[in-house]
Amino acid sequence: MTLHPSIDSGFKATDASFSGGTLVCNCTSNPVRVQIKGDIAHNHACGCTKCWKPKGAAFSIVAVAPTDNVEVLENGDKLAVVDPAALIQRHACKDCGVHMYGPVERDHPFKGLSFVHPERFQEEGWAKPGFAAFVSSIIESGYDPAKMDGVRARLREIDLEPYDCLNPGLMDYIATWTAKKSGILSA
Repeated sequence: MTLHPSIDSGFKATDASFSGGTLVCNCTSNPVRVQIKGDIAHNHACGCTKCWKPKGAAFSIVAVAPTDNVEVLENGDKLAVVDPAALIQRHACKDCGVHMYGPVERDHPFKGLSFVHPERFQEEGWAKPGFAAFVSSIIESGYDPAKMDGVRARLREIDLEPYDCLNPGLMDYIATWTAKKSGILSA
């Protein structure tokens, strides 16, 4: 099974001084280029059916950056929102299909963040994935449910704790935001 090319062959070293870079789509001519200022956060392997994945990969690699730190540098006219009704407004290249960035714009705990695929950085040194989310969702993409124990074992082997939602810290953040919004907890 191919989890994702960036993690199957061993992750390249993270550089503590990584301060962003340029994401580039798969087009060989006139590629879309998107600048990310600053580092990424919450990098993880994601099994959901919405995220862009390289051909043959069961998981995407996805992280977030503040939307204010995201700027389309070149060929933005090639971008289109994949699903305007979705929470994450994934802007994909109309030619090659790579999702370049996905801002959260509506009222939500992740409002103000954009989801990005760090393996698209031209630069090396971005933070390695820290967990795997929505692992069971790979079944929705056609993966054999009888092989899921093996998938979870492989993820643990490479230090990516598998979750069928987000990791506990992010789930606590969402629940706290919701409780404050409803008035159950004070802001």
